[in-house]
Amino acid sequence: MNTESIGVSSLLSLPEDVFAVVSRFLSPSDICNLILCSKSLCALVDSEKTWLVQCEEVKVLPLLEIVQWRLGITSYKALCRFLVEVVKPLVGIWVQQNPELGNVVYVMPGFLSVVGCRIIPQKVGPSWIQEGQVIWSPVFEIICGFDGSTGFFLHGRDKEGSFLYPGFVMGIEKTCNVLLLEVEPRQEKSSCNEIEIEASSRPHGEHEGGVVPFWKLAFSDRKNLLRIVTRHVGLHVVEPLSGKLFPAKNDDEAMSLERRNMLLKMHKFGGNWKHMNLEVDEQLCYNPMQLDIDEMWEKLGDDIDIMDDRECEFSSEIRHSNRQSFLSSGETFGLSLNASYTEVSSYKGWPDMHVNHYSLYKLPIKNPVDNEEYAGLWGGTFGLPLGNCAEDESRKALFLLMLTYEESQEDNERHLIGTKILEGNDYVEYPNGSTMFDVNIDRPSFEPFPFDKDGRDFEHSFKGKGIGGDGYGFRYPGSKPGSLFVISNDLLAFVWRKTKDVITLQRLNLEEILKKGLGSCVPPLPSPKNFTYMKVFYINVFVKSSTYATSSE
Repeated sequence: MNTESIGVSSLLSLPEDVFAVVSRFLSPSDICNLILCSKSLCALVDSEKTWLVQCEEVKVLPLLEIVQWRLGITSYKALCRFLVEVVKPLVGIWVQQNPELGNVVYVMPGFLSVVGCRIIPQKVGPSWIQEGQVIWSPVFEIICGFDGSTGFFLHGRDKEGSFLYPGFVMGIEKTCNVLLLEVEPRQEKSSCNEIEIEASSRPHGEHEGGVVPFWKLAFSDRKNLLRIVTRHVGLHVVEPLSGKLFPAKNDDEAMSLERRNMLLKMHKFGGNWKHMNLEVDEQLCYNPMQLDIDEMWEKLGDDIDIMDDRECEFSSEIRHSNRQSFLSSGETFGLSLNASYTEVSSYKGWPDMHVNHYSLYKLPIKNPVDNEEYAGLWGGTFGLPLGNCAEDESRKALFLLMLTYEESQEDNERHLIGTKILEGNDYVEYPNGSTMFDVNIDRPSFEPFPFDKDGRDFEHSFKGKGIGGDGYGFRYPGSKPGSLFVISNDLLAFVWRKTKDVITLQRLNLEEILKKGLGSCVPPLPSPKNFTYMKVFYINVFVKSSTYATSSE
């Protein structure tokens, strides 16, 4: 007996429960390779217990939710596929430069789905987390079919109310850092498998036969194409589809399953979904709305968008040629979402973005670890730390900051950088990506805390500088000396030395806040603005007034 046969026999001698434990040290691709080795190994390896362990090892869902999700899918193997290929690459915080108050989309697990939630620029009271004052709106969903396949919905609204706009998921790279909303041309005869194979076999933006990809069209053409397609494919939202996008801890599983099944039917059958039945063994595949090419030509005018002029000077001939190439490449057209990796330069963690693409960029927010215990997402307001502000019940602008560590090129010492990604003022004071403070973690500060400590003993304090008014206008505001005081691992305060201004920050877990229902949902923007707001604005464009009327969610 050769060595390979002995190895297979040793594996086959393991009880199924024991192999499930061993499989924690294997990746899903390792499991798939073992399945292909032999029929006898397949019987042992390709089991529900093994794939349940693999679902746990992805580490994007707790075990209880994994078991709940299994109720709506054919196997743990199919579920693992969705967790590995969709959920894990997408969860996190995605941003855009405009509007300058902040365009923050938090992507988190829903129910057999991932959900993009926009955190609205807002003003909050002293106990804003405990009192559920986080205001958000839905941006998009990617739902999981019975077999682990995917479907995309863009959220938006029209005069009639909230709408869902179904589309394709054209590819999700494991290290994706850019999300793109596009229009995808399709041949009418293409099957679901052909769509997936074609999308995965080519890099993003490359099309066969020299066809011009969507992102190479003039900006005004891309904008008009998205408007036309969303106008044709939009589906009015009804109960319980307007219910919660993710279940809270006490929610009924049956309601979550009902909403998810409705979404599957809407995605497959479009406007006729109420009268159709969905088979469990059917693959999830969106049938794009038929669009008349001549009609699209007429609706695409020759107006050149100002933003497009700044990016690239398209001659009329090039615009028409590119447009004709794109429109002639398909018989049907639908929305698509593409998550790809692109080399993106950044400054202190804030990416250098294309403002002329319907795109979102992933922030490199890290979880706290040893020696980087303050890394992560923090939120707070200008004012004294909690416990010192009992008499101050006024609502203040909420700031969200990304805290990252960098090694300074000047002194070779570690610095903690607080980058602003959202502010809740009526008019923006600091542009997106501003460094709110920069402190030297290797240099303690001996500055006393200038306010009543309320009986607290501060753990640490560090020297640094905070954003100031002695710079070069809005984009380069300059900095002034200050100190960061560590009240606890979950509570920080930065104090400007001269003015005694203070910003107090709490560590945030947005997923926990939203799943506990500690937030209010407001209606989304009209499509496609709800994905990316393309214009430069310095006020809050996500709500019409400071009074937030919550939706039925």
